[in-house]
Amino acid sequence: MSKELNSALFSEFSQIIEKGKLQLFASVNSILTITYWQIGKKINDHILKNERAEYGEKVVKNVAKDLENQFGRSYTLRNVRRMMQFAEQFDDINIVTPLVTQLSWSHFLQLLPLKSKEQKMFYAQKSIEEKWSKRVLIHQIQRKAFERKEIATLQTISELQDLQNTFKDPYFLDFLGLKDGYLENDLESAVIKEIENFILELGVGFSFIERQKRIILDEKDFYLDLLFFHRKLKRLVAIELKIGEFKPAYKGQMELYLKWLNKYDKQEGENNPIGLILCAGKSNEQIELLEMHKDGIMVAEYWTELPPKKQLEQKLHSLLIEAKARIQQIKNLK
Repeated sequence: MSKELNSALFSEFSQIIEKGKLQLFASVNSILTITYWQIGKKINDHILKNERAEYGEKVVKNVAKDLENQFGRSYTLRNVRRMMQFAEQFDDINIVTPLVTQLSWSHFLQLLPLKSKEQKMFYAQKSIEEKWSKRVLIHQIQRKAFERKEIATLQTISELQDLQNTFKDPYFLDFLGLKDGYLENDLESAVIKEIENFILELGVGFSFIERQKRIILDEKDFYLDLLFFHRKLKRLVAIELKIGEFKPAYKGQMELYLKWLNKYDKQEGENNPIGLILCAGKSNEQIELLEMHKDGIMVAEYWTELPPKKQLEQKLHSLLIEAKARIQQIKNLK
C-alpha cells in the first residue's frame, strides 16, 4: 500500500472518528439535558404539588443533598433548582425533545432568566439556525437581538412576511470606532474594514457582493453604497448608509436602485431585491406615510455608541412600545 494511499486513508479515518466523537457528544448532551428536565418535572409535579412553600423548600434541599451524595456535583441545590426552572418554563415535552438534540444545557441556562416565552423561543431557534455557541448566545442577548428584531418586524406588517426575523432596528455599529464628525465615506470605509463584524450584526444569511455598485441610467452614473445577497430570502439586499436623519428623498433613490437591480442584476429563481436604509435617526411618522414597506424598503437607525445597559434596555423598551402603538393605530384606521 502506497504512502499516499495510507495518508488518504488515515485522513478519512480521522474524519470518521471526529464525526463519531461529535455525534457521541451530542447524544450524551441530549440525554443529560432531558434527564435534567425529567428530574425538574418530577419535583415540580409530584414532590412540591400542593405542599406549603416552607415545607417544599425543605424537601428540595433534602432531595438535592441525596442526589449530590449519590451522583456528584451536577446535582447541587443550585443546579436542582435550575432543573425545576427548566421544566417549569419549558413545560411541553414535545417542544423540549427536539430542542435538546440541538442545544446544550449551557444554552438553556442562558435562556432561563429571560422574561417571556417568546424571547426564550426566539433565542433557542436562532441558536439552532445560526449555530450560536454559548458565547455568541450571551453576546446576542446582551445586545438585545430579540427586542431589535421585534421593532424591525413591526415595519413589515403583512406585506413582507418572509422578511420577518431578518432585520433589526436599531443596528449597533459601535465596533466601527467612528469619531465625532465622521462623513458618509468614513462610515462606508469603516464598514468595509470591519465587514466580518458588520455581517455578524446583520445576521446569518447575508453575503457581501459589492461596494459602490455602479448603476448607469441615461448615461449618468449612480452608486449604491453596499450590495448583499441573502441566501434564505433569495434576494439582493441594497444598503444605503446615511450620516444624518432620514429624508423622504431617500425613498425615491432606493426605489430607483431596486428597480434597476430587478431589471438588470436579478438572476433567475431570485425574488425581487429589497432595500435597507441605515440612518443616524428617523421620523417614524414620515416612514409610515411613505408606506415604504410596500416597496420592499426597510429603514433602521444605527448607533455608533451604546448607552449603559439600563439606559439601553429602557430605550429599546420605549421604542418597542411606541412601534406597537403606531401599528395598532394603523389597524384601527383600516
